[in-house]
Amino acid sequence: MRRAALATLIMCAVASPSIAQTMSHNNRIDLIRPDAPALAKHGEHAIGVRSIEAINKNQIDVLKAVAGQEPPRYDRRLMLEVWYPAETQGSQPGAYPGVLLRDGKTQVTLYGKAARDAAPKRAAAGQGAYPFVIISHGYPGNRFLLSHLAENLATKGYVVAAIDHTDSTYADQGKFGSTLINRSLDQTFVLNEIDRLSKESGHFLNGLVDTSRTGLIGYSMGGYGAVITAGAGVSKEAVAYDAGVPQGMLSVHLAGSETHKKLRDERIKGVIAIAPWGMQRGFWNQEGLSGITTPILYVAGSKDDVSGYENGVRVLYTGTVNADRYLLTFEDANHNAAAPIPAPVESWQMAEGVTSPPFNHYADAVWDTVRMNNIAQHFATAFLGRYVKADAELGSYLDVPVERANDAVFAANKDGTLKPEHTYWKGFANRTALGLVLERKARAAN
Repeated sequence: MRRAALATLIMCAVASPSIAQTMSHNNRIDLIRPDAPALAKHGEHAIGVRSIEAINKNQIDVLKAVAGQEPPRYDRRLMLEVWYPAETQGSQPGAYPGVLLRDGKTQVTLYGKAARDAAPKRAAAGQGAYPFVIISHGYPGNRFLLSHLAENLATKGYVVAAIDHTDSTYADQGKFGSTLINRSLDQTFVLNEIDRLSKESGHFLNGLVDTSRTGLIGYSMGGYGAVITAGAGVSKEAVAYDAGVPQGMLSVHLAGSETHKKLRDERIKGVIAIAPWGMQRGFWNQEGLSGITTPILYVAGSKDDVSGYENGVRVLYTGTVNADRYLLTFEDANHNAAAPIPAPVESWQMAEGVTSPPFNHYADAVWDTVRMNNIAQHFATAFLGRYVKADAELGSYLDVPVERANDAVFAANKDGTLKPEHTYWKGFANRTALGLVLERKARAAN
């Protein structure tokens, strides 16, 4: 029996390149389960990836600032990972060596589809340049934490830039105050920097990316920053929050302030905020949330004990009254819902000097990570399709007939045609949407 099973597995691996790749490499970020929703599958483009260092000059050095004194300034360095449609796919699986895990010590190699430094593929004549997506990680995190989503979107005709947020990565985790102030500022700087490079003669991004059609995706503290960037200025209580921010410095993001108004950017057409932190700590009030006019998709686990659900993400959703908004809930999932890559095999081991395995930073106790990743890829494709690409067909996957998937009815004839009573979510095979809830509300009428 063992020999027969092994023979079957080998034959399947030969017949299916995806299975063969899975057998040959652990730590894959490009897995698509057989039961994944329709829009999770990769797009038509081969993809490349490059690393870029960007420097935001003359920024406040939050870590060295002292209350009552003029804060020092420094040139803030950000490392970006940029994925893009490429001319050819590499003959070998794309490798990302030296990626640091949550313990800040262990380095691993991830494997995906992108070919390092591949020649970019220009969009077809008459189609213009590719739309742009920014990805912003949590605290701590790194630019590879949502790389499954970055690769997936790049295959569908996006240029995607994921940020290593200085003072907030596994390698340089600093005081929380730097993250509170810099997260949104980093996001808007990267938008401007990629726009500059898209017009720079000789740069590989020249003519490749159209920043007038931009999406922003943030997870946890990246979601916090995305909510601010979307238009929600923070409350006075947030400005007084004691978390490594010198007194009053967070007023740069205060609702109604001129500095916060300057963050608003009409090039950002849609925002996805996954488990955004802050509402459960009173960082926004209704006045602040009313400033969000950019369409926004909130994603959360119903048991999130970091960002909160009922007193956190759900309050954000109900309070965002001046924009089209959605709330995708993974029932019984915690803070790691949807965003992190599958836990690398090395993360299962306890590193010396730490109290828990890095595995806990990536995984959920209830949901399979690859399933969550595929669902996130599906809905990100639909949401960005509707609001960034203005693609009505992609957007139609958001219009579920029943909010709670467990209550939806799958009803099909033998020939596959759907019966009148069919209410199952578009793009999901029977039984595969269980545990999901998708709510939506249109912006309030003026």
